[in-house]
Amino acid sequence: MRTINSLILAGGLLACGTTFGGDLLQWQNNSLTYLWGKNFKVNPAIQQTVTFEHADAWKYGDNFIFVDKIFYQGQKDAGNGPNTYYGEISPRLSFGKIFDQKIEFGPVKDVLLAMTYEFGEGDTESYLIGPGFDLAIPGFDYFQLNFYNRTTDGSRAGDNVWQITPVWSYTIPVGSSDLLIDGFMDWVVDNDENRRGTYQANLHFNPQIKYDLGKALHLGEKQLYVGVEYDYWKNKYGIKDSDTFTTDQNTMSFLLKVHF
Repeated sequence: MRTINSLILAGGLLACGTTFGGDLLQWQNNSLTYLWGKNFKVNPAIQQTVTFEHADAWKYGDNFIFVDKIFYQGQKDAGNGPNTYYGEISPRLSFGKIFDQKIEFGPVKDVLLAMTYEFGEGDTESYLIGPGFDLAIPGFDYFQLNFYNRTTDGSRAGDNVWQITPVWSYTIPVGSSDLLIDGFMDWVVDNDENRRGTYQANLHFNPQIKYDLGKALHLGEKQLYVGVEYDYWKNKYGIKDSDTFTTDQNTMSFLLKVHF
């Protein structure tokens, strides 16, 4: 199963690279985000994060990539020192685009093969694969619903568990500008246990609420945002919350985001 997952994901990553060749690329967007927040769990409580994000759509699917560089304030992390990094590469292949046919039923407007490669410092690599759906929900700019089967790269617990990941964007006009509410939720619904330990079912809810400051200042819309990011993570990293070790995270961060 791990070999199959790796081969399919490799194909998806190759497809991601080909989006920049010729006329295959339909659109792309890149951004840098600065976050500052406190009351984080497991890792040091005060954190600054700089995030690069890339999103695109191409002839046969779409891609989303992000890389976080996280700086700890006031203390070092026991495993990573004063700073660390984490990222994900998420290509999706569209059956509607591949077969040049509309695949629509009910609220579903496309069916896709969704994949994600998670990477970072230490033993963090995982491969995810499963069905994805683009949904037409009134009022939303977009709404994706992806179902993943998770496989860890190594012997740690967390294999063959299922994750449900909705991703959304919603725009609300506010005066002369807009309020953008977007984000994701990763809900791992299963537990796993092996000789190295236990991976606990967990829920990570991570919306951003952003005001289009660039539009308000007549500098161009959808380019400069200010706002907050809410981060709720029950059983963070799959570590069960307990009286002796708190892993349920509930925090808010200041946000500044620039698109280019």
